[in-house]
Amino acid sequence: MSLWSRISDALAALGAGESLSEVFSRLRTPPERTVAFTIAVIALSAKMAKADGLVTKDEVTAFREVFHIPPADEPAAARVFNMAREDVAGFETYAERIARMFRVDGQPCGQDSVLCDLMEGLFHIAAADGEYHPAEEAFLSRVAEIFGMERPAFERLRARYAPEYGPDPYTVLGVSPDATLEDIRAVWRAEVRQTHPDRMIARGVPEEAVRLAERRMQAINQAWEDIQAGRAA
Repeated sequence: MSLWSRISDALAALGAGESLSEVFSRLRTPPERTVAFTIAVIALSAKMAKADGLVTKDEVTAFREVFHIPPADEPAAARVFNMAREDVAGFETYAERIARMFRVDGQPCGQDSVLCDLMEGLFHIAAADGEYHPAEEAFLSRVAEIFGMERPAFERLRARYAPEYGPDPYTVLGVSPDATLEDIRAVWRAEVRQTHPDRMIARGVPEEAVRLAERRMQAINQAWEDIQAGRAA
């Protein structure tokens, strides 16, 4: 059964009176967690679009870069988006349910987590039109807070995607400008390992979302190259 077929099955529960946010509570184990991740990206993207007041073609294109939707399954994706956008429940309700599903107890939302992957997908969509709106900043800051993402991790993502906030290579890698080159090299290598597609799939991220790793890898490698060049000057 395809990802989108499973999403359609999950949405069938809505006909029995469940809200979209309630559907998340039943999607806790593989492969349903992949369905939950995809629904989460769509639902929070819809709430984010409502925050800044519009959905641009660039944002739609950005979503399709992550999730390839067969024509036959487009109605299911559109249904999730429209339901989330029109639902009276606030985005915080969605974010809290998602956080409970994917957060490791007692652990912050670090770089090596499904919640961080989800945040990266939201940044990818938010920044797709070349403008990072203040409403999107407020929205994503609050979602990150609910997810338990520490501020430096949030700023690393923002530096990669929002032009006006970066790209400072030290922020992108999450290291201090005072760190030794060897210490920075160790962080860079760890980032590369965490960005490997097999590592992401093992975290329960849909294969479609692994495409985000391509841009992340480019940003990581560019930051490392910029730091090396700066130290050699």
